[in-house]
Amino acid sequence: MNAISVTIHGQAPVMVSSGTLLRDVLPTVNKDGLPVVGAIVNNMVQSLCIPLMADVTVKPLTATDEHGWNVYRASCCFLMAKAAHELFPDLECRVRNSVGPGLYCTVAWPDLREDALADNVARLKAAMQEMVRQDLAITYELVTYEAAVNRFRDAHQTDKLNLLAHRNPPAVSLTCCGDYRDISQTALVPRTGILKRFDLVPHAEGFVLNIPSSANPGELLPLPPGEHLFEVYREHIEWGKIVGVTTVGQLNQTILEKRAADFVQTIEALHNKKLDRIADRITQRRPPVRLVLIAGPSSAGKTTTAKRLITHLRVNGHNPILISTDNYFVGDELNPRDKDGSLDYEHIEAMDLPRLNSDLLRLMAGEAVRMRTFDFKRKQGLDQDHETRLPPDGIIVMEGIHSLNPQMSADVPKAAKFLIYVNTLTQLGIDGGNRISTADTRIIRRMVRDHQFRNRSAFDTLRLWKSVTRGERRWIYPYQHHADAVFNSSLDYELAVLKPIATLLLNQIKPWHEEYIEARRLSGLLHNFSSLSADVVPGDSILRETIGNSLLEY
Repeated sequence: MNAISVTIHGQAPVMVSSGTLLRDVLPTVNKDGLPVVGAIVNNMVQSLCIPLMADVTVKPLTATDEHGWNVYRASCCFLMAKAAHELFPDLECRVRNSVGPGLYCTVAWPDLREDALADNVARLKAAMQEMVRQDLAITYELVTYEAAVNRFRDAHQTDKLNLLAHRNPPAVSLTCCGDYRDISQTALVPRTGILKRFDLVPHAEGFVLNIPSSANPGELLPLPPGEHLFEVYREHIEWGKIVGVTTVGQLNQTILEKRAADFVQTIEALHNKKLDRIADRITQRRPPVRLVLIAGPSSAGKTTTAKRLITHLRVNGHNPILISTDNYFVGDELNPRDKDGSLDYEHIEAMDLPRLNSDLLRLMAGEAVRMRTFDFKRKQGLDQDHETRLPPDGIIVMEGIHSLNPQMSADVPKAAKFLIYVNTLTQLGIDGGNRISTADTRIIRRMVRDHQFRNRSAFDTLRLWKSVTRGERRWIYPYQHHADAVFNSSLDYELAVLKPIATLLLNQIKPWHEEYIEARRLSGLLHNFSSLSADVVPGDSILRETIGNSLLEY
C-alpha cells in the first residue's frame, strides 16, 4: 500500500501505510491521563475508527476540548438510545433539550407515575453501565441503501426510515455497536468503556442524561435551575405531537406532500397566540407595568418579538414606545476591555447605565426627554434632536442582551417591570437520538442575516461566534430565571427555508480554514432537511428578520 504522512499535533511527521486506522497512530490517553475520544483530522472532527487514506495533520481530542466534549456527549446519547431500544424496542426514545451540560430525554413509557418512572430510569441506567463495563466497540460500516432500509425496518426504527425516505444515496454510513445501528451523524468514541461519567436523573415525564462539563470532565454537577424554560419546552413538545411533526423526516414528508403552507401558518398562529397571552399578562398586572424588558441570546429574534408584542399591547389599549439599548453605548474611549485588551462591547458597563436609568425614570414620570442615540461611525453617543414623551397608557418596551440583568434598570422599581426571555427551543429532532440544538438554529439564522444585511461572510460569522457565545454565558444565561415570561421563537420549519442560502454560504469555507470544522458540522445538519421556498414565510414572521422582505421596519 502507498505510504502517507501523518503529523500529530506538536510532533514531527511520520510515514504510515495508507489505510492505517486513526486509533493506531494515537495514544489511548493524553499526558494528563484523560481518554482520547476522537481527533481533528485536516480540520474535521473524526472518529478514531476511520482509515487514513491521504496525508493528514491530526490533533487528538479529550472531553476537555470543545469538540471532544461534543463527541463525548453524542456518544452518551448513542449509548442511551441503544439501551432504550433494547429494553423498550416498541417505544419512542427522544433526546430533547439541553439542561446545563446534560440533555433532557424521554421514552414513551405508558406509566409515568413517579415510582414507575424511577424504576424505568434505573433499568435504563443499569443497562448503560453494563455496556460501559463490557467496553463494546463502536464502529462504522457502509451498506447499500436497500440494506440500510431493511435493517431499520426489521428493527422498527421508524425515525431512521423517515430520514432515508427522502434520500437516495447508493450507500449509507451506519454507526454500529453490537446489533444496534444508527445513521452516522457525528463522530463517536471508539469504545463504550470510555463513557464512564454520566448519570440519569428522573425529571418530569422523562430524565436528564447528565454528563460532566468540559471544564470539569471528572465531576457531575447538580442540574441548574430552569423550570420556567422547561415548562415552555414541554408545551412545545405536546404541540409537536398534536400536529404530527416531531422529526425532520416528518417535516420532509409534509413538504413533499405540499402541506407545508398550512404547517407554517399553524406555527405562526402559535407565535401570535403566545404573544397575545404575554400581552394580556402585562395588561392585567397590578401595579401597572411601565417597562417591558426583553432579553435573549444572539439571533433569538428579540427585535421582531418586541415589535410584534407592541402590536398586541396596542390591541389591549396601550401606547407602547420602543427603546433600543444600543443607543446607550458609552463609546470606545470608555468601553471596558477583555483580558486580551480588546474592546468588550458585550460587557454591561459598555452601556451608559446612569443616563439610561435617568431617561427611563423621567419618561415614566411624564417628562419630555431628549433620548440618547449612538453614532456607530464616530463611536459616540448623542442627544436626539427631538423630545420623546410617554403617551397616556404608555408602556416602554426595551430589548437588549442585558435586559434581564437587575443592574441594567436598577433605579426602576421592580413592580413596574415585566421581564421576557426569548430563545429558540425547538422540539424538532433529526431523529430519536439526534437533537437540533438552539445554538445551531441561532448560528444559522445569524449567518444568513449577516450575509443578507451586513455584507458579512459565513467565515466571519463563525469566527466571531465563540466570542458571542462567551458573552451570552456571562451576561444572559445567568439571568434567564428572572423572567416573568418566556417566548419560544423557534419555528419548526425554518431550517428547511434557510438551507439553500446557508448551504451556499457554508460551502465558501474551505478545509484550510479553522472554521471548516463547524461549517462541515452545520452542513451535515442541513443535509437532513428538504428545502422549502421562502414564499411561504409570512411578512411579519420572526424569520423575516433573517431572510428579509419583512413587513416590519428595523
